[in-house]
Amino acid sequence: MHDHSHHDHSHAHHHHHGGGNLRAAFFLNLIFTLLEIVGGFWTGSAAILADALHDLGDSFSLGLAWFLDNYSKKGSNRRFSYGYARFSLLGALINGLIIMGGSIAILVEVIPRLWNPTMPKAEGMLVFAILGVIVNGAAVLKLKSGTSMNERVARLHLLEDVLGWIAVLISSIILMIWEIPLLDPILSLIITAYILSKTFGNLRKTMLLFLQAVPEEENLDEMKEKIGRISNVKSLHHLHLWSLDGEKHVLSAHLVVDREVKQERVFEIKKEVREILDIPGLRHITLEVEFEGEECGMEN
Repeated sequence: MHDHSHHDHSHAHHHHHGGGNLRAAFFLNLIFTLLEIVGGFWTGSAAILADALHDLGDSFSLGLAWFLDNYSKKGSNRRFSYGYARFSLLGALINGLIIMGGSIAILVEVIPRLWNPTMPKAEGMLVFAILGVIVNGAAVLKLKSGTSMNERVARLHLLEDVLGWIAVLISSIILMIWEIPLLDPILSLIITAYILSKTFGNLRKTMLLFLQAVPEEENLDEMKEKIGRISNVKSLHHLHLWSLDGEKHVLSAHLVVDREVKQERVFEIKKEVREILDIPGLRHITLEVEFEGEECGMEN
């Protein structure tokens, strides 16, 4: 006996705005990145150029995230029976790899400057730092309501940019008072190291979801224990839980029940299991009911 359940929870409405939010964040970021590249060369600031390269990667990432977010909304078909939601997770994975690559390129560029620092134009740095906080802050607010892994990755990167620009702002004020050219490459290294550490953690989480690991917030042992307490359920096996995109989850399980259980009781058991599994994000539940002594026919 099979049972296929589809859970639709109220938080799904966030997706309706996701594409628009990502589009707005993309254009904000792209326009500012172009200004930033010019400003980096004009001020001679390694920190601004480092952030410009990072923002260029962000612009590409946001554009990709926007495209894949829209693509992920396509319904199911013969080729993708679950729909295209997983493309949103693919966007988060690619974005994380782009940010990692960009950060490593910045380190290669900036580390030699530690031995031969040049004094940047502090006043120009101050102007771009203020613009950077405003533009990236506006983009973060645009993505504030996003719940998909794709939007969360994009929001995290933009939030890191805001923090980076606050650091540049403080640095420019110090350089306007004291001439410390070494401060600029040191600040660039700190920003890049911070971005790398955050991106690595996020990339790891995305990679695990992509490889169909159990979502971190869910506990299979707890589910198994609760279902095992249901009357007439002898055991439970092949309990699998994975995520399509970080927020839409899929679960399947094999329940072994007493041989003498009647059909009406089987229906009740399935209802009780669904009540236990009524958790946010769980959209597809498939239950296989086997009677005690019946061969499962599937490999462990």
